Amino acid sequence: MKKRSILLVFSSVLLSLSSLAQSYLIQVKDASGKWGYSNVKGEMVIPAQYEHCDPFGENGLAVVVKDKVTSIINAKGVVVPSEVSGFTVLKAAFGFNVKGYENGLLAITTPSKKFGFLDGTGKIAIPLKYDLVTEFNGGKKKKKIGTNYFILDTKGTETAVTTAGVLEIKHFSEGFAPVRTADKKYGFVNPKGEIAIASQFNSVGYFFGGLAWAKTADGKAGYINTKGEWAIKPIYAGVGDFDPTSKVARVKEVETWFYIDVAGNKTAVVDTETWGDFSGGLAKGKKGEKFGFYNTKGEWVIAAQFDGVREFKNGYAAAKQGTLWGVIDTKGNWVAKPTFAGIKDAELIK
Repeated sequence: MKKRSILLVFSSVLLSLSSLAQSYLIQVKDASGKWGYSNVKGEMVIPAQYEHCDPFGENGLAVVVKDKVTSIINAKGVVVPSEVSGFTVLKAAFGFNVKGYENGLLAITTPSKKFGFLDGTGKIAIPLKYDLVTEFNGGKKKKKIGTNYFILDTKGTETAVTTAGVLEIKHFSEGFAPVRTADKKYGFVNPKGEIAIASQFNSVGYFFGGLAWAKTADGKAGYINTKGEWAIKPIYAGVGDFDPTSKVARVKEVETWFYIDVAGNKTAVVDTETWGDFSGGLAKGKKGEKFGFYNTKGEWVIAAQFDGVREFKNGYAAAKQGTLWGVIDTKGNWVAKPTFAGIKDAELIK
């Protein structure tokens, strides 16, 4: 009996240590329009003082912009010195947001318009010599020198893409990167720089859970597997990415949206005015002017009661009441009261 008690205490200590070893930080905006970081309870950890800030990476570092100067900070808000001054960071899709640390590296560019990478100490890990780079995914990324494309790993090792007629390569997801060739068709390359799926589609998405959407010449969309075979036939007018957690995707037939699983089975959600993509097992819907969330069975698990919501990430979602934002859990309970002018996702810091 005594031995069992000791084991139970030891297990409790391990769980406590595990919870202490990780935390969450959220980008929040106050009434002044400045950004800072709070925990999931809405308690400020780093004061709102930045014009822009990006999410913290798992390495506990983030990129911020204050007085038009880009800096790296740690989870206490202390600036990490960099051996490169006057740098800016890689922009996300369409240039709306900055991209932060991924796989321990930060893609930067200087006024010379050459890209390279800093490590977690602010030192140059990969030289500033590239004309273009994409974000890392699974330790791989695409980069470009002149008209030549290369696959780059986190150690800076380059693998040339030798296929002729490559016009564009996007970022990697699950070991595949979309590629566009001279015939304006899309396929995929692997980390060796080889064409893994021949360019034959009018457009393609990224692989999630082993499936990627693809469109045919007639504009119909379906899902292919990593061999380039149709796992779900191209019969849809619109598609979204598969959610790796719930294993479902949003699809459209004519004017009607519904959801399918990896076998193509349908689930319709009829009592909503909008159909969100699933994230963390839940998708956002709308009734009247209010938003809530339903599960993969189409059951509302969080009633439509908010004036705005973001998707769930790491078990939390931003929600809006009136003009102010807070944080809810997967049961719809407020964990951070709506007191912020703006808010983003809960990022896990290890």
